[in-house]
Amino acid sequence: MKDYQYHIFSPYRVCPLGAHVDHQHGLVTGFAIDKGVDLWWTPSGSPCLGGEYPENHVHLESRTFEGTVDFDIDAPSQVKEGHWGDYARGAKFALRKRFELKRGITGVIQGSLPVGGLSSSAAVLIAYVMAFAKANDITLQPFEVVKIASEAEREYIGLNNGLLDQACIALGKKDGLLFLDCDSNDWRIIKRNPDMPAFEIGIFFSGLTRSLVNSDYNLRVYECKTAAWNMLAYTEQPLKTFDKTFLRDIPKATFEKTRIAMPQRFARRAEHFYSEYRRVRQGVTAWETGNLKLFGKLSFDSCESSIHNYECGSPELIAIYEIMRQLPGVYGGRFSGAGFKGACIALVDPSFKDSIEEVLTKQYLEEFPEYEKTFQVFWVRPDDGARFV
Repeated sequence: MKDYQYHIFSPYRVCPLGAHVDHQHGLVTGFAIDKGVDLWWTPSGSPCLGGEYPENHVHLESRTFEGTVDFDIDAPSQVKEGHWGDYARGAKFALRKRFELKRGITGVIQGSLPVGGLSSSAAVLIAYVMAFAKANDITLQPFEVVKIASEAEREYIGLNNGLLDQACIALGKKDGLLFLDCDSNDWRIIKRNPDMPAFEIGIFFSGLTRSLVNSDYNLRVYECKTAAWNMLAYTEQPLKTFDKTFLRDIPKATFEKTRIAMPQRFARRAEHFYSEYRRVRQGVTAWETGNLKLFGKLSFDSCESSIHNYECGSPELIAIYEIMRQLPGVYGGRFSGAGFKGACIALVDPSFKDSIEEVLTKQYLEEFPEYEKTFQVFWVRPDDGARFV
């Protein structure tokens, strides 16, 4: 590694409860984990490394993807190029709406796990936002980083996400669970109960990679909003513009009155939202009291609703979920990320790790032998959020 001036570690995240509801202003939970993205960098124009490029220039290399990225930090963001450099341009785009940027960075970025299901895109965006801010002497509070990175992903990358991914990555703590209300943006870290049994987090990569912008992710967001519009229309309430319409603003009693009248596709999306809201509430109480068994069961129930009500999950992910659900030592788990390809996560008793990995790998590859070279299992723990190392 060259002698770069700064090193940012931006962790990946997992969300045990609160699936597919952040964009409808629901309740979510999550952990930052001890694998993630490393960005080593120096302000451009500095002596030694950064001196190779003018002060206003951004030059990035990747140890994960091909090619290099070059652009000027003080110029307007151009259209997306469909390249890993879009995330750096997106971070610049969102920061330039708020601040004057004069100084770029020279650096190299590397991810520590395969892409898919752990919000690697959000981790990368947060690393760039932190680096560009530091290079330009801009002080950001952690939740400002969350909002700027989320805006970059929505408005530049084109993914209609909420704040869940960025909040876990920026705010996470290794000894607690993040609980975030995506309506008020109130959040807290719920310390781990000392009576809670030990656990680790298993990450089971299906071997299938995915891009959320090209999946049904955005379609599901629109379906949720359409369900909300249906409810408002059926009850003779004024409609808001689509961008200001959220299921969180509509009482569950209104849903119970109107669900039979709307197309079942939209009713199922709303059912997922309201049932997940209840599960997160119950899960927070379970976590606070150290009841990992109940917390895990609620995570399994969340995945069931993701399959049947939200209708996401490839055959590969559903197979992993159904196998792990039966295994001793698995407290609970669900699809990670959007659940269209990617990975499953599970909270497990560490003493069962070896048998879980062995049995799950054997049974999954019997069903999907074509992923023999790409299926992978990783074991991680909760960690602190994005930081300078």
